[in-house]
Formats: sequence, C-alpha cells, structure tokens
Amino acid sequence: MASTMLDAVRTLGPELAARAPETEAARGIPLDLVERIRDTGAFRMYVPEVLGGPAVPAWESLRVIEELAYHDGAAGWCSMIGSTTSLTSTTLADPFATEIFGDPTTIGGGFAMPEGRATMVDGGLRVSGRWAWGSGTRHCTWIAGGCLIVDEDGQPTRRADGLRAPFVFFPADEVEFIDNWHVSGLSGTGSGDYRVTDVFVPEGRWVEMGRMAPIRPGPLSQFSFFGLLACGVAACAVGIARRSLDELVELAGSKRPQGSARALAERSQVQADVAIAEAKLASAWAWMREIVEATWARAEAGDAPTDDEKRRLRLAATHATQAASEVAESMYRTGGGAAVYRDNTLQKTFRDVFVATQHAMVAPRTFETLGRMPLGLDTNMATL
Repeated sequence: MASTMLDAVRTLGPELAARAPETEAARGIPLDLVERIRDTGAFRMYVPEVLGGPAVPAWESLRVIEELAYHDGAAGWCSMIGSTTSLTSTTLADPFATEIFGDPTTIGGGFAMPEGRATMVDGGLRVSGRWAWGSGTRHCTWIAGGCLIVDEDGQPTRRADGLRAPFVFFPADEVEFIDNWHVSGLSGTGSGDYRVTDVFVPEGRWVEMGRMAPIRPGPLSQFSFFGLLACGVAACAVGIARRSLDELVELAGSKRPQGSARALAERSQVQADVAIAEAKLASAWAWMREIVEATWARAEAGDAPTDDEKRRLRLAATHATQAASEVAESMYRTGGGAAVYRDNTLQKTFRDVFVATQHAMVAPRTFETLGRMPLGLDTNMATL
C-alpha cells in the first residue's frame, strides 16, 4: 500500500508543481487537487486497517510527505497535517471513529494546543474558542481544536473521569473560518484562524493526548505522536530543500551571471555549494530514517519508545529541518538575481522552508530542550 501511495503522489507531482502558483495565489489548495490527493490516501495515512485505513508505516509515510512537498510545499504540509490528525483514530471512541475516520473521503485537521474552553453539560461538552494555524482546514471535513475544561467561573478544572484538555472534533459546517493567512511562505496551506461559539460536542467525540489508552492498538498507537508530527514537518522541509537543489542545478547550466562569459555551473564556488547541499540534506534525511525505523521496530514489537528515543526523534527532525533551511538558503543565494523574482521556484522554496522552521515541533529553540537530557538536567518529557 505504501509503495502504491508513493507512486501515486509521484504521478500527481508534476501537476501539483505546475499549479503551485495558483495554489499560492488562492492561499489554499484548489479543491480539484485536494480530491486528487485525497484519492491517494495521503491525507489519512495513519488510520488503522480496522477502520479501512492504509495504516502506512512511519518511514514510508514520511517519504510520501517529502515527495509531495518536493512538488509543492503546501501539498506536503497539508498531507502531514491531515495524516497526523488521523493518528487520533487509534484512540477516538466509536461511533465517532467510524463516522469520522472510517469514511475514506474524510480529511481532518486542527490545532491541538488548548486554546478553546469547554464547559460540562448533559451528554457532552459545550465549546467556544479560536485557534490559529488551521492548516488546510478549509478543505477539511472534520476539524478539531484543543480545549481546557473550565468551571462556571471560567477556571480550569477536571471532570470526575479525569478529562482536562480534550482535542474535540467539529463537523466543518459548525466552524467559522477567519481570512487572515497573509504570509511569506507556505501560503497555499490556508493555515488561517478558525473558531466556534457555544458548539455542543457529544460525549466521546474527542481524544486526550497522553492520557487516553488506544482503543485500536498497533505500531502507530505506540509510536510517539509528537515525534511523528515533528518528523512530518521535517519531511516537508527536506522535500522543499531537495526541490531547491534541483532547481539551482537546472538554472546553473544555462545562466551566465551579468558580465561573465561562464555559466554559473562553471564557477568553483557554485560547484562546492551544490556538493555541500547534497551531502547536508542526504545526511540529515538518512539520520532521521535510522531513528524513525529503530523506533518503529520497537513499536511493532508492542513497546512504547523510550524517553531517549522520543528525544532523538525530535532531535533528528529539528536537525533535518535546520539542514533543509540552510540548503534552501544556500541555493537561493547561489541563484543570484534570478532568484528574487516571484515566479522563480528558488524564491518560493526559500520562503516556504523558513516558515516550516517556525513550527513549534522543530523550531530552533527545541535544541535547548533536547540538550538537557544528555547534560543530566531534568527534562519535561510531556513536551516530547
């Protein structure tokens, strides 16, 4: 299934690339392309087989995301968001798991941080809130948001069953979208704000990450959620950077810098820049693969990742994202004046990859947390 999916997105890739300017101008993926991506299964890769999902293993799923991002960063990003949202299907109770993720046309999305507030009512919760970074939510059929349970005075509390911070699901028609995604890069992801006001959520149409045991156990439910999310972001960044390298190579063969009789490719510094970029990107990708596959093997054996494996997943993802940004920046600089034009792909990959570096899972500040454990300092593992 995974190889078939990868072949399918490779086939679709040239059309995604050709229409990337349209996607960026619209600040969202055109719906006909959304349907084409949906039909490959790339928006729901982590739905288990018992719900009719593809249950794509971790590394194979990252290859799919990277391939989509190579052709258009927005496509890879929205695949990553949809699939990591679909990972909640291992924990979501029925009948909602079947209703939402048992439907092959479902596309999920949302922001897990508890920006919303939920009050306890008969039969469920009433939720109000506004969430940022709603990547792809305008083409989603189900949209979730993290909440805190609050009492009558608006103070955080817990239910008698321990529920404190549920990630609750709303059908798309109950969500209001706010048109504020005017950004430098990854414009085509449509990652604007969204909100709900006093929406009823029936009992059980939520998950609580880190507290609820999986209902559909398997390797995906054992694998680190935050680790897989971070690696998905990194896969997007690597795909974008790989595209920048290929674009520079193509440009260098024909471009002659102003006042020079030699093509860009004939310059020794350009040759070195290309070699360094290739090595840097391949090394980061290979190290992430090593750690992902080792953690996956543990998950297949029925074991949760160790604290150090969680740390290494995040470290490999953060490192790969940083390496990707360095490659895209180098290729942009090497491209010279041609790269500043908006219709030049080097300019787009430069903008896109640096937006990816700002994701909380892989932002440069993550290195500080990841360096604490080797130094013997107390580390908040809940963030990993």
